[in-house]
Amino acid sequence: MTASCDERQEVMIAKVAKTDFAENLNTVFRATRDELAFEMELIEVLDRKSTPKQEQFSLFFRAPLDVPAAQGLFHIEHSLLPSGELFLVPVSEDERGLVFQSVFNRLID
Repeated sequence: MTASCDERQEVMIAKVAKTDFAENLNTVFRATRDELAFEMELIEVLDRKSTPKQEQFSLFFRAPLDVPAAQGLFHIEHSLLPSGELFLVPVSEDERGLVFQSVFNRLID
């Protein structure tokens, strides 16, 4: 499901396919919530036992260390993918940054 420029605004990020995220691995996403705004890198797309009727996967993003480790709904933007809301949960931290996870579990149309 690669969206054209004109279609991007009509497609929610929650509907983007795992393969589209995988094609944008190691690229920058912008996350905002209230007054908080930061850039983060998509560092992993992990398959979670998908079936022909259900797609399950996780996205892992690395944000700077100075970003608060707060979970919640963030507005996500990317230069090639549609914008939208993702629920992000901080799952780890190391010297390179804070890692957030977003889990997808949806029926395939």
